[in-house]
Amino acid sequence: MESRRTPLHAEHEALGAQFTDFAGWRMPLRYESELAEHHAVRTSAGLFDLTHMGEIVLTGPEAGKALDYALVGHSSAIGVGRARYTMICEADGGVVDDLIVYRLGDQEFLVVANASNAAVVHEAIVARAQGFDTEVADRSADYALLAVQGPASLAILEGLTPTDLGTVKYYASYRSQVAGRPVLLARTGYTGEDGFELFTAPADAPHVWRALLEAGAAHDLRPAGLGCRDTLRLEAGMPLYGNELGLDRTPFHANLGRVVKFDKPGDFVGREALEKLGDVDTTLVGLTTTSRRAPRHGYPVLDAEGTPIGEITSGALSPTLGYSVAMAYVTKANAQPGTQLSVDVRGRREPVEVVALPFYKRNS
Repeated sequence: MESRRTPLHAEHEALGAQFTDFAGWRMPLRYESELAEHHAVRTSAGLFDLTHMGEIVLTGPEAGKALDYALVGHSSAIGVGRARYTMICEADGGVVDDLIVYRLGDQEFLVVANASNAAVVHEAIVARAQGFDTEVADRSADYALLAVQGPASLAILEGLTPTDLGTVKYYASYRSQVAGRPVLLARTGYTGEDGFELFTAPADAPHVWRALLEAGAAHDLRPAGLGCRDTLRLEAGMPLYGNELGLDRTPFHANLGRVVKFDKPGDFVGREALEKLGDVDTTLVGLTTTSRRAPRHGYPVLDAEGTPIGEITSGALSPTLGYSVAMAYVTKANAQPGTQLSVDVRGRREPVEVVALPFYKRNS
């Protein structure tokens, strides 16, 4: 089956993008250099096409209540114009996907799901919304999604929108315009930097993309692909579904128990299992090493005696820090920062040290 193409595919081709197939989409992996794109996001700005993400809209008097039951968060408590990071779990507490929920109005919510899980999340929300006065619609085809990320993102965007970006709080969204085209403008992202995500009509996406590149030329804005997005989120300690998150882990294993709102009224899918969970036996940690041989997904983590006590979920040489970093699940007894462990890198034990996450945090 041929991969889907975003409305910006011709723009990417014109910029010399190298493509990869991801979750059924043909997406830009890099343009000229993943390293240059990574550094641009950290020092100036990068422009991403994220149209592969899934968008699910709930409307109606009980849309908030339906999401309170379907997800582990307290969606009905989100203020209009605000957003919240949350998760959808199975009855046993395993993570189906991590999500961002935007409240667009009193009776309207936008749920953004990962591309690989969009259909599963839509199906689950439809099933869980039965009995609530709400309509659930997969609106993914109605949106293109662009992201401007990095310290120069505000300066690049402010000349293209009537919205006073200085007043836009983190995890807030506004219906606005960019380059004269209607958008939902949100101060969200997945890079560890300040930035904005722009939901626009697919037909408007090329115009908005070109306007952003033109406005960003004076700020060293670079188009950026999925390759650098992965190293950026890793440095920022942000989980990736299929690596740090999955059906075999709960939010508490990933140190994200804060997203589970037991104090909200009513039941929710996974409540009973998560309430009974107690102290988890394995937990997500950060690891650093001076070795140039970066630990990779699936590599075993060993204790001082060489006994396997965990597994790498993500790892790479950090372009920002200049040394290798990784996230891993390890036994609770070996999870304290400063603990000395090792990783089996293709038959060779490489020393690593447990550190607190994130590896990188911006100054402001």
